[in-house]
Amino acid sequence: MNMKKPGNKVALVTGASSGIGQATAELLASAGYTVYGTSRRGGSTGERPFEMLTLDVTRDASVADAVAQLMQREGRIDLLVNNAGFGVAPAGAEESSVEQAQSIFDTNFFGIVRMTRAVLPHMRKQGVGRIINIGSVLGLLPMPYGALYAATKHAIEGYSESLDHELRTRGIRVSIIEPAYTNTPFDANFLQPDVKLDAYREARIAVGQRVKEVMARADQPRVVAQVVLKAADAARPRLRYTAGGLAGRLAWLRRFAPAGMMDAGIRRDLRLDAMEVVKS
Repeated sequence: MNMKKPGNKVALVTGASSGIGQATAELLASAGYTVYGTSRRGGSTGERPFEMLTLDVTRDASVADAVAQLMQREGRIDLLVNNAGFGVAPAGAEESSVEQAQSIFDTNFFGIVRMTRAVLPHMRKQGVGRIINIGSVLGLLPMPYGALYAATKHAIEGYSESLDHELRTRGIRVSIIEPAYTNTPFDANFLQPDVKLDAYREARIAVGQRVKEVMARADQPRVVAQVVLKAADAARPRLRYTAGGLAGRLAWLRRFAPAGMMDAGIRRDLRLDAMEVVKS
């Protein structure tokens, strides 16, 4: 179902079948955007206020086809929201193979690179556009037993800030949204580490339990979606936007608190120092 009205801005939201992506696509549509969501399996639009396209961000051809479809229908793209991604179940960095690490980056980071390269020629031709990347406070902070996921979010930070400098004189701005924990089905699709080691068993279980505790009372996806809309509509968009109270507090602490205090706080929250060290 095409909800387009004359003068509507056109938005493309990756990973829009559930969670933050779906909430963002719905909110943008309600704000007057003509919205196309994407997922690897596509799917019928049904009762959604936006259309769904089939798109796999890990495949160049799939990205090109989806953007071509959108351009054929609308003739322009004003906003790209890069949301597609997945996480890894809590595990030691040593428990993921290089191949698994490459797979995580292929979706979470290189997926953004593919999408950005696909839309930029159209935005440059228009002389205007917005790219909003869903990052995380883990792009600013470490995540013990989540090192690879945190690494992808750190990469998004550096890429986005550099890209914004390149594009702002062309009428295109780039922003990063930095939520903390968000209550979504995200953890249902966690990738399990492919080399589980006894040395990390206790920590893996303990950190996993702590993540479940925090996720149970985390912000809803709409909290993040509202910040995306704010960034999309801002006359002078900022590079970084935190989403939710916890994310704001953590970002503030990272900037102003002594490094030793932050280090101790992270270890205390995840109860790392209380874990028995297992010799391998």
